[in-house]
Amino acid sequence: MPNEPERHGGAALADHLRARQREREILLMTHIVVGYPSFDDSMRLVEGMVEAGVDVMELQVPFSEPIADGPVILHANQRALAAGSTVARCLEFGGEVAKRFDIPFLLMSYYNILFKYGVERFAAEMAAAGIAGAIVPDLPPEEAEGYLSAMAEHDLAPVFIYSPRTPDARMAEIAKVAGGLVYCVARKGVTGAETRFGEELDGYLARCRAATDLPLALGFGVQDKADVDFLRGRADLAVVGTQTIRVMDEQGVAAVRPFLEGLRA
Repeated sequence: MPNEPERHGGAALADHLRARQREREILLMTHIVVGYPSFDDSMRLVEGMVEAGVDVMELQVPFSEPIADGPVILHANQRALAAGSTVARCLEFGGEVAKRFDIPFLLMSYYNILFKYGVERFAAEMAAAGIAGAIVPDLPPEEAEGYLSAMAEHDLAPVFIYSPRTPDARMAEIAKVAGGLVYCVARKGVTGAETRFGEELDGYLARCRAATDLPLALGFGVQDKADVDFLRGRADLAVVGTQTIRVMDEQGVAAVRPFLEGLRA
């Protein structure tokens, strides 16, 4: 029988990540689109990622208009929807992987998904599944009262986003309601495009660090070991999303594990 999932919600997620950092200088966070290319392949992907030593994982609930995502993840969303991926099936999948694997999982999607499903229902089912929290990139804190209440009621981490254009005062306000970690977008635009890792990121991440004591996850453009090495000592987690889908599309599911293992070799 599978074990009951360890609870990683709310403050527990941040504590869990800090504990992991005592073992690893930089943590890895990965991203899959649930149901792409199929649910069986999604399970194989999760298994390979966990075996590669991934520390936390985003499970994207497919949406028809994923405005923060570039063409690779957009295509994956469209294919997953066409193959029959639904919110209920994604939540069921989240429960399955949370029981099987001892890492925290986050659901990622857009607010229209939560609104139509019911925010309270979505949060309750996440908690029942053992999911740690959620990332909803198009929901600003000012419009998130119901969402934040539901997340707090079920001890779930509401992960919010910083960008290079976020003013310091705005970062401080976001930090008041964020939980688990803060997702730092490396640049403006959508996922999957090239990011230049250099001095500009240094200043930006220093501002992020000054605004919150939560772990910082840096995403949008992390593609190889050099990018991950650059983030050591600057961010707490490197987020690898689009590149893992590219590797899978070009070389198959089995190629994802060695790719991820090489990022911290």
